[in-house]
Amino acid sequence: MTFQKLTPDLNEIKEIDMVSYLSSLGHEPTRVRGDNFWYLSPLRLEKEASFKINRRLNRWYDYGMGQGGNIIDFAMRYNQFTIAEFLDSINHASTLKQKRQRAEDPAWNTRSGLRIVENRSLRHDALLNYLQERRISISIADRYLRELHFEIDNKTYFGLGFPNRSGGYEIRNSFMKISSSPKDISTYIRDHPKVAAFEGFMDFLTFRTLHRDLDENRMDFVILNSASFFDRAKPMLEQHQNISLYFDQDQTGRNLTQMALASDQRYMDESNLYKEHKDLNEWACSIGRSKKIAFGSLKIKS
Repeated sequence: MTFQKLTPDLNEIKEIDMVSYLSSLGHEPTRVRGDNFWYLSPLRLEKEASFKINRRLNRWYDYGMGQGGNIIDFAMRYNQFTIAEFLDSINHASTLKQKRQRAEDPAWNTRSGLRIVENRSLRHDALLNYLQERRISISIADRYLRELHFEIDNKTYFGLGFPNRSGGYEIRNSFMKISSSPKDISTYIRDHPKVAAFEGFMDFLTFRTLHRDLDENRMDFVILNSASFFDRAKPMLEQHQNISLYFDQDQTGRNLTQMALASDQRYMDESNLYKEHKDLNEWACSIGRSKKIAFGSLKIKS
């Protein structure tokens, strides 16, 4: 079963692949052994992975808690949902996933009628919990993100809003990844010789969390918000003497990095840090909060 059906019943929901569902929440396995996928528990902090999903049975078990069950049991614990709220969240996710497939089209949001009804500072517990699960500092996030409440097709949603230079937003929550119009790159430019470039804002916020003591006046930042916007960002990037690239480790990101390296010697590939992971944020999530890891001249501290 996929998330395409808008009104699934409980039996159908239980068939949703839990590995894919946890991935949509930002959790990836630390190891896979046959049908068993092992995770650092999404339900609590831990150093050793003791949360298992048996993909054949589509059931989870947290050995540290001594509890397990199906996807509904997990979602109710993870989000502190009632069954009714969980059903509603699945329905919303189905609608939003269909819309997300078209989100790269800048005209889509105009057609969909996305309308922001409230733009405020971060305060919703679900969004703050989501940031913590993604290992993003709340104080860092508060500098760059807004809490957006908006309507699509007469239904109301909320999410984290990351502004771009043209007045649009990248919008995220546990179930949703979408953009408001106009879609564009995001920039923090103070005409310094160094610039760091990221594909998405979660990686940018991860970098700022890891380097929370870094004076922002020492480096500029460019966030593409879509790999397809690299050409749009190049003139701004190439005004700098040193250009650090923190692009994804998927094929698109690797191709983009290699193209940049071949075009100008000022580009530097920084992805070796997270070479075993798909991006910087996934790497940061994998190390756990209790570890201390050297990162250039700075450190991550618990």
